[in-house]
Amino acid sequence: MVYTLGAAADPATGTGRIHTLITAQGARVTDVDLDSYVADLTAKDLRELYRDMTLVRRIDSEGFSLQRQGQLGLWAPSLGQEAAQLGTARALRSDDFVFPSYRELGVVYARGATASDLVNTWRGERNSTYDPYEINTATMQIIIGAQTLHAVGYAMGIQRDGQDQVAVAYFGDGATSQGDVNEAMVFAASFGAPVVFVCQNNQWAISEPVGVQAAAPIAGRAPGFGIPSVRVDGNDVLACFAAMRWALSQARSGQGPVFIEAVTYRMGPHTTSDDPTKYRDEAELDLWRTRDPLARIETFLRSIGEFDDAFAAEVAAQADALGAEVRAACLSIANRAPIEVFDHVYAEPHSALERQRAQFAAYLAGFEEDAR
Repeated sequence: MVYTLGAAADPATGTGRIHTLITAQGARVTDVDLDSYVADLTAKDLRELYRDMTLVRRIDSEGFSLQRQGQLGLWAPSLGQEAAQLGTARALRSDDFVFPSYRELGVVYARGATASDLVNTWRGERNSTYDPYEINTATMQIIIGAQTLHAVGYAMGIQRDGQDQVAVAYFGDGATSQGDVNEAMVFAASFGAPVVFVCQNNQWAISEPVGVQAAAPIAGRAPGFGIPSVRVDGNDVLACFAAMRWALSQARSGQGPVFIEAVTYRMGPHTTSDDPTKYRDEAELDLWRTRDPLARIETFLRSIGEFDDAFAAEVAAQADALGAEVRAACLSIANRAPIEVFDHVYAEPHSALERQRAQFAAYLAGFEEDAR
């Protein structure tokens, strides 16, 4: 399973060896490296993965709309990346610890984040996200690539405690150009830390295509650090699940860090502050629509008689209910008084902070006077 860099591989077009179990056309194919890791999965398990992806896509759609309506400050869409996120996350144990970036909506959902948690993250009010220790998932990281170092540090702690949990770091292709990611791989390899690096190569680092920063597939970098890696079809939820099981078995058994490159595509904007029509060709988007992760698993399940209209209606109803729950959770959040931004900054009173509070209070009072 160690990735071998091929001369013909191209990170922009996805050529080169990419492990796949269900093709874009919904056909099950054999992969001698991955098959054994999903031999126990049933059609029911695949239906549940489809359900997961559908629900996360609905949360994503609702979050996007809430931002456009002024209810959220920002939203980072995960449209198109559901298989890479849910496939890998559902392979984890509950006591593994995850370090996500800001786009891992599907991952934090799989780990147990509630509807309120998911909107609080982008609302910016009190208790702005989930408790990391309740769902063994660090808060979403905005600083590009920083979470990889956190994951390695946590993994080294696991080693010293003599436990068999695994730390998992999620990041995008753009983050691989950051020093933090490369430094994290140096530390992980040097200490044999039980950490899995999951790079979702969604083809765009904001407005820059992956080919600008990577002349060859990203998975080929990890072996240079002494880390085995695999390049997998990130729109194939079954292959992503299998790849993560393989990676976890390596890391959990004391064989050190592992790197997964999930080749996928960001169908929406980088965030709601971005306009991808300024830099992305519509024809490229149309091509990736034919590789939709939900459509491919539905096609496969229908081909084996495990997906019918009744199941589709059941999942759609559940998605509607969850969408309504997300909206209600968002709209029920009370806006904090602006002055409360100074609360809980320090455990004990701090004179400099109190001066700033007084200055800000006077500033706010000026608006009240203007209103009169």
